[in-house]
Amino acid sequence: MIDVSTVSEVGRAAVPANVDRATYLSHLLSLRSPLTDAFSWLQAVRDRAAIRIPELAIPSTRDEEWRFTDLSSLLAIELQAITSQPAAIAQSDIESFQLPEASTRLVFVDGVYVPELSAIADLPKTVFVGDLAAATAAGLTDPMLAHLATQPGAEETFTTLNTASFTHAAVIAVPKNQTVTTPIHLLFVSTHGQGAALNHPRCLVMVESNSNVTLIEDYVATSDSAYFTNAVTEIWLAPNAQVQHTRVQRDSLAAFHIGKTAVTQARDARYTGNAISLGAAVARHHLEVYQTGEQTETTLNGLSYLKGHQVADTHSLISYTQPHGTSHQVHKCIVDDRAHAIFNGKIFVPQLAQLTDARQLSQNLLLSDKARVDTKPQLEITADNVKCAHGATVSQLENDEIFYLQSRGIDQAQAVKLLTYAFAYEVIAQIPIASLRENLLQRIA
Repeated sequence: MIDVSTVSEVGRAAVPANVDRATYLSHLLSLRSPLTDAFSWLQAVRDRAAIRIPELAIPSTRDEEWRFTDLSSLLAIELQAITSQPAAIAQSDIESFQLPEASTRLVFVDGVYVPELSAIADLPKTVFVGDLAAATAAGLTDPMLAHLATQPGAEETFTTLNTASFTHAAVIAVPKNQTVTTPIHLLFVSTHGQGAALNHPRCLVMVESNSNVTLIEDYVATSDSAYFTNAVTEIWLAPNAQVQHTRVQRDSLAAFHIGKTAVTQARDARYTGNAISLGAAVARHHLEVYQTGEQTETTLNGLSYLKGHQVADTHSLISYTQPHGTSHQVHKCIVDDRAHAIFNGKIFVPQLAQLTDARQLSQNLLLSDKARVDTKPQLEITADNVKCAHGATVSQLENDEIFYLQSRGIDQAQAVKLLTYAFAYEVIAQIPIASLRENLLQRIA
């Protein structure tokens, strides 16, 4: 195995010829930690997933869904299991990641929940926000068993690996007729200064009828080391529930990040998802939304900002099963240097989903001649009374736009930054947390 510490080294790491992808996946499973007696109820869930691992393998570019994302460099890293004791960090180490608007915060360090860094305040008494141990103690075992790993698509390779391996999880349960007025911040911190570790963050969000919650799912790093984060988030919306969900991935530029977000919406439920990808050498996000009730509304906003040799892949799916559903999706990529962005967006509209209104747009900005984008908006429609549209654009900054700004006294470098900022602003402006918006806009500017 090879020690990889920079983006360029990750991109060029040689893969040992004897590494078999199925064997490597089984090795990753062997790194999982055992469950304690307090979580015996979870063992059957993990075992069902673990049984499937020998039937799977790390995807290769020969797989249609992975043909643009090469994971060979992942196989070149000797990953280590996380320990039950996370690295010792203080509040000051994560202060720059905290959000003033979010008085409720769960902090996981190297995959392990750290109550000393977390804070739970300003919540209605009937709303539960906590880790897996607290959820078990609160008697939420039955609803968790009813929802964990039951979303469609749970059989995907990395989702299966997460289900078979996770020992810590963030759990949010909002009962009927509750409005959570303050955002809930789930902060996943990676340190991994001593080696390339593997961790499996898990989130379970259950929102009952007529309730409303705002959630920030945030992946950050305090070191520049290589590691592998394999995250899964499941969100369940009961009838007329509303969730505003912002997912920010700003891992180390030597890291690997594969994430899955699975959302199920019942009748009249409304889900808004904002997905921002800035970090990791290789990042992939599966976003799957299943509209299982009539008159559901889905809004998806995505932004990937890449440089160096970064690779960011977004695969999304919006699946309708009932009539009168709507969705609006905008995904943008800003790609500089030799980076590579991939977007594959699918919308399924079967015969039952009449009177669907679905719109999808992929917009991509290349900042260098070596940058690359592969985009594929995709509609599959068998219903005959729908209003659906999709489109994609790939462009560079217009010389006329740069010249116009220069004619107003702005130099070329600042003109490029200003136009790039404006391109990203449409997506970032949708984030409902002002401090997070400003942080991300400053980073892009």
